[in-house]
Amino acid sequence: MLARLGLVLSIAAITLGLCGCQQSEVISSSDRFTTVTYKEDAVSINLLAAQLGLRIDESNSSYIRLKNSANTVLIFTHIGGQFFVNGREIGPAGEVYELDGSIYVPEALVGQIRTAMRSGGTYRPSTPGRVSGTVVIDAGHGGKDPGAISVRGFYEKTVNLKVAKKTAAKLRQRGLNVVMTRQSDRFVELERRAEIANQHRADLFVSIHADSCLNRSVKGFSVYVARNAPYQSRVAAKAIAQRMSQISPDGKGIKKADFRVLVKTKMPAVLVEMGYISNHGEALLIASDSFQDEVAQAICDGICDVIERI
Repeated sequence: MLARLGLVLSIAAITLGLCGCQQSEVISSSDRFTTVTYKEDAVSINLLAAQLGLRIDESNSSYIRLKNSANTVLIFTHIGGQFFVNGREIGPAGEVYELDGSIYVPEALVGQIRTAMRSGGTYRPSTPGRVSGTVVIDAGHGGKDPGAISVRGFYEKTVNLKVAKKTAAKLRQRGLNVVMTRQSDRFVELERRAEIANQHRADLFVSIHADSCLNRSVKGFSVYVARNAPYQSRVAAKAIAQRMSQISPDGKGIKKADFRVLVKTKMPAVLVEMGYISNHGEALLIASDSFQDEVAQAICDGICDVIERI
């Protein structure tokens, strides 16, 4: 049995190497919410509103109302509650729960609401405004470590740094204090990257990478958290993944892996794989300045959606 288990684990490790670098439920005293641990198929009301270009107009013991100039969305929060878009009943809201002061609803509502809205479906940057906090942006690889080499001949380390710099600039425009683990083509040990974040007592650590796989048909972004990551890391990952999904429809969602930069950091930490540079189409996109701007904006918006709540 042990030999067989070892073989299975070895095969799993080899497979992973080919591509890329719960508490029990407690019912609250109110029937408005159930209090549970964070669920990966849920999205906060704040993020849902940001994704749809809505604002939270009212939140009380019975419902949440979201609005913009053209749409009104009502989500009834009691068990078995329905949701409405512009006065039309769309369907059941599903499980609504509260965790650490934030309200969460099923992620599926984002698409259902967007379809029923009078306008929507295009990428909407975060509402301009200043936010506070310290974020460490880590450009993966560098110097003697080129990372993956794309099918078009460029190094992963180069595009990582370009997107990291663009992301840092956008975050600073929003008022955040940003620290970069590297700002040039130099090698930085993985442990040192985590040390930088820990020394600055950052609120969030975001490492930026591009993926690679022997199968050149594989494409799509991923956002990683450590296997035992706190829920704040998963909230940040979800926010960034939601934003990335608006520019890259082939996203692979949130994954778990114990990368050293995720394990050694003492704050919420995520690692973004912006796409596969082993795929001809995505390599062409990732090499373009315009797509790099879009990725940087999506990461920035995801961070700003949640930075003051994690």
